[in-house]
Amino acid sequence: YNVYPAGYLVSGVRSMLIPSQLSPFPPQNIARSGVSERRRGLAQEKMTENGVFSRDKVLTIDTMNPTVKNVEYAVRGPIVQRAMQIEKELREGVKKPFTEVIKANIGDAHAMGQQPITFFRQVLALCSYPELLNENMFPEDAKNRARRILQACGGGSVGAYSASQGIDCVRQDVARYIERRDGGVPCDPDNVYLTTGASDGIVTMLKLLVCGEGASRTGVMISIPQYPLYSAALAELGAVQVNYYLNEEKCWSMDLSELESSLAEARKHCNPKALCIINPGNPTGQVQSRQCIEGVIRFAAKERLFLMADEVYQDNVYAEGCQFHSFKKVLFELGPEYSDNVELASFHSTSKCYMGECGFRGGYMEVINMDAEVQAQLSKLVSVRLCPPVPGQALMDLVVNSPQPGEPSHITFMKERTATLSLLAEKAKLTEQILNTVPGITCNPVQGAMYSFPNISLPEKSIKEAKALGQAPDMFYCMKLLEETGICLVPGSGFGQKDGTYHFRMTILPPTDKLKILLAKVKEFHQKFTQQYS
Repeated sequence: YNVYPAGYLVSGVRSMLIPSQLSPFPPQNIARSGVSERRRGLAQEKMTENGVFSRDKVLTIDTMNPTVKNVEYAVRGPIVQRAMQIEKELREGVKKPFTEVIKANIGDAHAMGQQPITFFRQVLALCSYPELLNENMFPEDAKNRARRILQACGGGSVGAYSASQGIDCVRQDVARYIERRDGGVPCDPDNVYLTTGASDGIVTMLKLLVCGEGASRTGVMISIPQYPLYSAALAELGAVQVNYYLNEEKCWSMDLSELESSLAEARKHCNPKALCIINPGNPTGQVQSRQCIEGVIRFAAKERLFLMADEVYQDNVYAEGCQFHSFKKVLFELGPEYSDNVELASFHSTSKCYMGECGFRGGYMEVINMDAEVQAQLSKLVSVRLCPPVPGQALMDLVVNSPQPGEPSHITFMKERTATLSLLAEKAKLTEQILNTVPGITCNPVQGAMYSFPNISLPEKSIKEAKALGQAPDMFYCMKLLEETGICLVPGSGFGQKDGTYHFRMTILPPTDKLKILLAKVKEFHQKFTQQYS
């Protein structure tokens, strides 16, 4: 039979359309061409044991989009799924050698106890329920921000759609923020796109970049270790992932000779078009120097690569002597030879830094030197998803347009912001110091971001046992750590690492008392694990 509009079957003998429930032909006749239909991925009809007519699934593991099956996302992978099961078991009274699961697998600040910034939540409350504007409990600067945002919303409601590129006044505020951050380098609001977190902007840009088949297929250079969003998005898009390795011996810095050799090798089998950088780094916690950034920009210009700068941790810089330098600022300070030619997209988010507002999914991207026709296609592409969440856009506006000196909320805002970042700096130092006291664990300084990515030495016996079980050795290690201590970390193999090395990623976000417990348990476990498998 052939497939026609839903609810109809066409007999191989007759050419008339018959509603399927009225078809006089028995199921066995309808399914005669099952082999050919199966080959075309069409649903099959069959008789069950009790005589009931049924059909195979249309969407099966064999007929689904094959690129989706290649997607992996370690941050929420098997370790995290098992951690959730263990939490359920603890609630049900199952006895464990611990009383709680401490999750240090993901950069979800509020879930780890970080408190929201008062001013942000006040304005969001006012935007969500404008009747509160009549109350005296909110400061005037919060009310003024809320009124301005609401006036820019359809019907005066954050429940209305916005323009696909984002609310105009918010994009203007983002542009002014970028100009202040970068010492006066101009920013055109028309080049700013509000996004659903930074991830949305990154995936959108990759969609624009990826094309071709075979040796002409787009290659995208990503750092190893990397944030799994990149490998997952490239797998889904069917792009070629081009790895370049960060230098662990030099605090995870970028090495230009490594970029050059990686690019040369990739050009043998694909068409590398883009270079992605995460600064400050995830999962490695490094802050790239200005000299390094200059070298990367020159390299991109020479090799004609599109730059993607993931800068969502730009306020998270802790180490003495380290400073955040935006790629855009350095690009323009290198002069017109670079600032007029190098194509750049940079990304920021409300989810990290001192805000930690992951659930609101606010973010932006700015594009520099993009071809006008391509930018028109970008605007079309973002219109398909209608608009980013409007409350997230409102929150992004507050991040870039925070309380200023003389406004009622300024002192409290600065106090909360400073306290949050200072505490993160203390926990970064604490994590590095304690991990480096453990024989077999080596931890680079956590210069920025929210993560530590220590190197762990694993006994050969444990490596063999892991491989016999079909597991990566650091997955085996992290799973045992979870089962025995309740500590949830992510194995380094989920982020990529040099062959023969093993790591885990942990956030520095847990409250200090829990972080100390976590680090003590990791220390005790590693010593026990090493002894057990030696």
